[in-house]
Amino acid sequence: MDKLEKIFELQRELNRFTFEKNELVGFDEIPRERGLQNLWLRNYALAMTQEIAELVDSTNWKWWRTKVDLFDEQNLKVELVDILHFWVSACQVMGLSAEDVFRMYMQKNQINAKRQESGYVQKSEDDNRGIR
Repeated sequence: MDKLEKIFELQRELNRFTFEKNELVGFDEIPRERGLQNLWLRNYALAMTQEIAELVDSTNWKWWRTKVDLFDEQNLKVELVDILHFWVSACQVMGLSAEDVFRMYMQKNQINAKRQESGYVQKSEDDNRGIR
């Protein structure tokens, strides 16, 4: 088992436990029902948004502050991992495995590289349609 697969496995176990503990629908039922997918994708997107806000707050982005060093490197790393937790959960809600994510990433990475080589100016929806 590779590292990404291990992350997906551990996150699925944590989600199953959390959903059961909080008396929510079974986590594994979500990918089978569009309404649940919509609800939980939104929930995970909101959670990622909050974690991104916490990530930003750990940087020195407020130029009007007098304190110069607000760059909290340790917390930045933790916030990035928190984002990963919710991102993996969102992938699982959509029925994506670690292998699916890797394959699709490789396809999208090729598209992005070609876009950069060709002087990419405008997005083409057709580029993404072939990613499976």
